[in-house]
Amino acid sequence: MFLAALKVLGGGERPDDAALMAELARGEQTALECLYDRYGRAVFSLALRITQHSGAAEEIVQDVFLQLWKSAPLYQPERGRLEPWLFTIARNRALDHLRLKREKQRRIEDTLEIEPGAVAVPNPEAYVDLQRRSEKVRAVVNSLPAEERRAIELAFFEGMSHSEVAAALAKPLGTVKSWIRNGLIRLREALAAEEMHPRSLGEAP
Repeated sequence: MFLAALKVLGGGERPDDAALMAELARGEQTALECLYDRYGRAVFSLALRITQHSGAAEEIVQDVFLQLWKSAPLYQPERGRLEPWLFTIARNRALDHLRLKREKQRRIEDTLEIEPGAVAVPNPEAYVDLQRRSEKVRAVVNSLPAEERRAIELAFFEGMSHSEVAAALAKPLGTVKSWIRNGLIRLREALAAEEMHPRSLGEAP
């Protein structure tokens, strides 16, 4: 349905961001794939430049595009272009990561200065929430079938486009997109369930 609509737009021209966001707001997952192919690498590069840590950048990319999916119904193109909005979210997430990292290090250093040999256990609420979310994402990814998991890792953890993932895995592009789409659905459902029923890190599911 959506692919047929894309062929009509501008006689085969790529749909603009507003059209993709409108489709995404109606639950069309192919629209998210198009937006990821368009901006995923740039978001990853920005997060990596700020955090200087590929693992953190990978998690930020996941968070940004999950936030995009959840916020699609609220998007108003007349208020500004999508690209700066995505980069703003990525930048804020990256800066949050750095702040939490500095806070953790500061607490460790303060504890060592006051009580030499003591072990610092930083536990700010925001840090716990971030850890819980990260653990949930990784648990869902690890539960996927091996080939689907590898496709998700290449796309979100290594910043590859869907076409590059298909080439790396020597699989048809449609198959790779289906794997990534299914993985995104499971991630979205898991995070939605986590927000409705949050647990402490040590609590059993």
